[in-house]
Amino acid sequence: MPKMKTKSSAKKRFTLTASGKIKRKHAFKSHILTKKSKKQKRNLTKFGEVNSTDKKNIRLQLRMA
Repeated sequence: MPKMKTKSSAKKRFTLTASGKIKRKHAFKSHILTKKSKKQKRNLTKFGEVNSTDKKNIRLQLRMA
């Protein structure tokens, strides 16, 4: 039986930390930035952590389950 492939979209969007957490980027930072405040844009630049309800699903997509 062949190996299971990881989902390319998940591979591009999520990274694993050394402690096993899954990092993600914030949405709404790509365009229409003129109406957003400096503070909002600055906070969207930072990385966030994936919610615990989505972790299992993302791990399956990354084939780390």
